[in-house]
Amino acid sequence: MEVPVVDCDQSIRSDLEIARDIDSALRNVGFMAVRNLGVTPERIVDVFSTAKSFFQCSEQAKQRCAYEAAMENFGYQGIGEESLDPSRPGDLKETFTMRNLLAKRVSAERWPTVEFRQSVSAFYQDALSAAQRLQRLLALALDVPTDYFVNLHGGENITLRLLHYPAVTSDTIDPQQMGAGAHTDYGMLTLLFQDAVGGLQVQSESGTWHDVPPRPDAIVINSGDLLERWSNGRYRSTCHRVLPRQQSTERYSIALFVDPDSDTLVEALPSCVEAGAAALHLPITAGEHLQAKIEATHHA
Repeated sequence: MEVPVVDCDQSIRSDLEIARDIDSALRNVGFMAVRNLGVTPERIVDVFSTAKSFFQCSEQAKQRCAYEAAMENFGYQGIGEESLDPSRPGDLKETFTMRNLLAKRVSAERWPTVEFRQSVSAFYQDALSAAQRLQRLLALALDVPTDYFVNLHGGENITLRLLHYPAVTSDTIDPQQMGAGAHTDYGMLTLLFQDAVGGLQVQSESGTWHDVPPRPDAIVINSGDLLERWSNGRYRSTCHRVLPRQQSTERYSIALFVDPDSDTLVEALPSCVEAGAAALHLPITAGEHLQAKIEATHHA
């Protein structure tokens, strides 16, 4: 199973052409590698530098910004503190999570530094603009008003996450541990920025795992559970995982989880339900779905 590459360059392709390619990728795989979405290489280099500087700090410095509760969904978590597959031991990664980071929900001392906050905030704004462009293209594909999805994503649950997968040795870990356990993403879309180190895998419908090689010129994007519900199963919320960095180099990645505001009622769109047929899922509020998922995978 190969992850399709979609070029979003509006100077050479119409929105309708791009929307058709996105529709095909999310129908068939649930993942795509997207080029020319508007986040500059300079901005990406800057935020990766910020992430590396933070994760290289002492444990004491990182714990000063510790994650406190799933309801808040903000702060640093160390190795093993999250299990994206709750049936397995804690994941071999450390993270810094920032839900709704522009809203100034947490005090200044919870941030590592002023420079850290400035770097991630600038990146968040650019990545969010890219996500909103994708949402408008999906609105075209799904026959809803242009800003239908944008208007339901005010930022309340949109979350930026820095991730570090340290190198490990097989004699120091549980054989069941993964870098990130097998899971589907919870919301509408995820934008994933990877370094040059591989490790991400997606699962085909037959259950086989396939590598997603890093592409320096593309953002990996996948549909989540709530987009699968909105599209009545037309778009797949594909299971994926990250392999542990056994006998290998460390890995960094950065994810923007584009999740709807909590009071959003998510139900199958009319364009995705055949006349006379019932929707595959009952309506659910985004907040109810998201919070249950987060709490199931966190120890805080």
